[in-house]
Amino acid sequence: MLTLCLWMAGVSAFPVQPEAHTAATGSCQDLGKHFKTILRVEGEPVILRCPQERYWPGTAASSRGTVTWHRSGSAGPTPREDGRVWVQDGALWILPVQQGDSGTYLCTIRNASYCDQMTMDLKVLENTEASLPAVSYPQVLTAAASGFLVCPELSEFIKNKTDMKIQWYKDSVRLDPGSGRFVSVRGTTRLLIQDVSEEDAGRYRCVLAFAHGGTQYNITRNIQLRVRKKQEETVPVILSPHQTISASLGSRLTVPCKVFLGGGSQATTLLWWMANATSIEAAYPAGRVREGPRL
Repeated sequence: MLTLCLWMAGVSAFPVQPEAHTAATGSCQDLGKHFKTILRVEGEPVILRCPQERYWPGTAASSRGTVTWHRSGSAGPTPREDGRVWVQDGALWILPVQQGDSGTYLCTIRNASYCDQMTMDLKVLENTEASLPAVSYPQVLTAAASGFLVCPELSEFIKNKTDMKIQWYKDSVRLDPGSGRFVSVRGTTRLLIQDVSEEDAGRYRCVLAFAHGGTQYNITRNIQLRVRKKQEETVPVILSPHQTISASLGSRLTVPCKVFLGGGSQATTLLWWMANATSIEAAYPAGRVREGPRL
């Protein structure tokens, strides 16, 4: 018996760490401006880290030297007398942030033999519905499967915390964190959505309570969820041959094969014949039966 078998298969750039050089001359290597603008809404806490830190895995800026912050247009260091802005462990804290804090900030790291500096932009928006598109984080889940939403960019506020509680909302309606299809994973920044449907698409909001100096703050992140359809795999269908084929003994026989592969082009398609569960080459080593070319 001849059997027909078919199988079908359908950097981020970062700056290089600068070479060390002598800082005694007073010069400081300028690493330029960080590519990402930090977008926040007024009234919430903001913690800025030196952008060059991200290129030193496991190393804080404060451990490499003295860290100073300046805001563009300011002659002196950034910390202010009102106590709302200060430097802690090399990071710039602004509690709470105001629209007037928008601007370009320069972080300088200096020690006896090395100095570098890098700027970053902070843009503070009014806390209104109109600002939501600008401050929303796009995330994608697949329909008919379970997936996680992640409340982003909270690492500075949850260090060494195991009891954090995040409240989740969809279209301003608070989600029940422990029942139904929505489950807030305890001790993490994730929301599990079970059996995702297209109706789950839309705007979500996660809120983390943060206390500092006796004052309670809310840290809010907005997420725009897009649900993509589950990609269905096309199953190849053998259209012919299906019937028994009669042939005269000693005659020449050609058996055409017709297969439906679905719409569109396929990246890879493998097709082969078998005789009594054995490959044609093995069953007929002399070549009396062989596969023809594909059309």
